[in-house]
Amino acid sequence: MNTKIIKPTPFGSVGVIWTVATQKPKIIRVLLARPGLSAEDQASGLYPNARSSSCAEIEAVAAGIKGLLAGEAIDFSLALADLNLCGAFQQRVLRAEYRIPRGSVSTYQLIAGHLGKRNGARAVGNALASNPFPLIVPCHRAIRTDRTLGGYQGGLDMKRALLEHEGIRFDAAGRVECLTLHYTS
Repeated sequence: MNTKIIKPTPFGSVGVIWTVATQKPKIIRVLLARPGLSAEDQASGLYPNARSSSCAEIEAVAAGIKGLLAGEAIDFSLALADLNLCGAFQQRVLRAEYRIPRGSVSTYQLIAGHLGKRNGARAVGNALASNPFPLIVPCHRAIRTDRTLGGYQGGLDMKRALLEHEGIRFDAAGRVECLTLHYTS
């Protein structure tokens, strides 16, 4: 049985969908509000039978997500995220993205190269676009090669704010200003 917890944040509601696997809680999805679609509506549509409930571990993650969206420096463990729900390539992408440290960014192309897929920028972008664990896996740290933001499940305003909270600066055209990118050879 899937359970859910919905929390208000400065960017609208966030939902954590979780279950108990081998007597431990496992997160199966984090839902970010996006323009015109709340986390509650997404949860109702995707998991209509999920009941509202929580436990200490899930409550801590939900509080961390709320804090992160309020500008706090929060790092999450992957231990509660059920990565087994993702395909092998997406797992590799999510793990690579997870290793990008706070205050750093990389490009979809550099991540693809790091994974041995030199021409796989689009595949990396697609894997991150369907990241079931946004914020836990900080996919906001991936940008386009031209240093524009690319996409983000929670919208570009949220992506930019998250990067700004981490100290990333932007030029007048909205491109990321940084001297080095993570996964640069």
